Amino acid sequence: MHASAGGTSRPAFVLLEDGTWYGGRLVGRTAGGLGEVVFTTSLTGYQETFTDPSYLGQIVVMTAPMIGNYGITLTDDESAHPQISGVIVRELSQHYSNWQAQQSLASWLDEAGIPVLTDVDTRRLTRHIRERGAMRGIIAEGLEPTDSQRAELLASPSMEGLDLASRATTPSSYTQGEGPLVVAFDYGLKRNIVRMLERTGFRVEVVPAETTAAEVLALHPDGLFLSNGPGDPAAVGYAPATIRELAETGLPTFGICLGHQLLSLAFGGETTKLSYGHRGGNHPVQDLKTGKVLITTQNHGFAVKGSKDGVPGAPELEVTHLNLNDGTVEGIRHKRLPVFAVQYHPEAAPGPHDAYPHFQQFLDMVRARLGQNVATS
Repeated sequence: MHASAGGTSRPAFVLLEDGTWYGGRLVGRTAGGLGEVVFTTSLTGYQETFTDPSYLGQIVVMTAPMIGNYGITLTDDESAHPQISGVIVRELSQHYSNWQAQQSLASWLDEAGIPVLTDVDTRRLTRHIRERGAMRGIIAEGLEPTDSQRAELLASPSMEGLDLASRATTPSSYTQGEGPLVVAFDYGLKRNIVRMLERTGFRVEVVPAETTAAEVLALHPDGLFLSNGPGDPAAVGYAPATIRELAETGLPTFGICLGHQLLSLAFGGETTKLSYGHRGGNHPVQDLKTGKVLITTQNHGFAVKGSKDGVPGAPELEVTHLNLNDGTVEGIRHKRLPVFAVQYHPEAAPGPHDAYPHFQQFLDMVRARLGQNVATS
C-alpha cells in the first residue's frame, strides 16, 4: 500500500489517443484529468511549472525521477492556482525538506483537484511522446482502459485550433511598480514577468487579452509587452491586428513565448505545431549577432515558421536567435520599428538567468523613445 494525500493510492493509468496506455497508481481523491500529454526536462521548479498558465489544458510528465522532495512554498506560485490538467511522475516524495515549505506537493495538488499518477515508467512514456508526438490523454482509475474512456478521450478538443489565451487572461486590469508605463497584454502572464519588469524600472499595467488598441493608447503607454500563454497562437484571432496597430505607432514592444508568436503573425508570419514541443530549463539558443549561446527556459508547443534567413511572409522581421537543437526560430526583431520578441522565457522561474538582459534591452528602447519625444517637444 502506498501513502497518499487521500490516505491510499489506487491502480490507475494514462491512456493516449493512439491507444497506448501506461499503468501506475493514482494519488489523492481526484481522477479524470483530460489534456495534451507533454513532458518537461526541468529537474526542479515543479511548483512554478504547475502554476504557469502556459500549461493550461496539459498533463505534464516530469522526466526527473522524484518530484515533491522540497514541498510547496506559496510565494513561488506563477498564478493564482495550478493550471495543469494532471501530473505524471515516476515517484512522488511523501516527505519534504525545505525551511520555507508550507505543505506537501501531494496535498497541494489534491486540494486543487489535480490528478497525480505515480509509479509510471516516465522514461518509456517520454520516449513514446518524442517518437509519436504530443497527443491527447486521460488519467483514469482502474486496471485498464474502457471503451467509454476511449470515447471520452477522442471526443476531447485538440490543442490545434484552441484559443486558451482568452481563458487564461486576467478578468480586469491591475497596476504594479513605478517608472515608465508599460501596458502588458495578459495572454496567460506569469507573475515573475511582472516582477522582472517592475524590478527593471517599469510601472506595469496588465490588461485583458482582448483589450483594444484604442483602449491601450488611451492609457498613454511608454511601452508594450506581449505575454506568454497557452494554446494555438493562430487561434487567437483578435490579437494580431491589435498588436500591429500599436506597434506601428512606434511604441517599443517586447514579446515572450506566445507574445513572440503573435507578433510574428501580426507582421505576416505563420506558426506551426511542433511534434513534442520545447519544455524545460536547459535549451540552447544562439544569438545570431554575437554568436553567444544562451541556456534558456522554454515552454511551448508551437513555433514561428522560419530560419536564420528570415520569416516567410514577414519581410520586415529579422530572425535574431535560433534553437541549436532543432533550428527553430527563437527570436525576432522588426527592421524598422522598436519591436523585438523571444520564444524562450528570459524571466525563467524556474531556470537559468542567461537571458535576463532582455528586460534591460526593453528599458533602453523605451528610454530612447522618451528621449526623442522630449527632444522634439
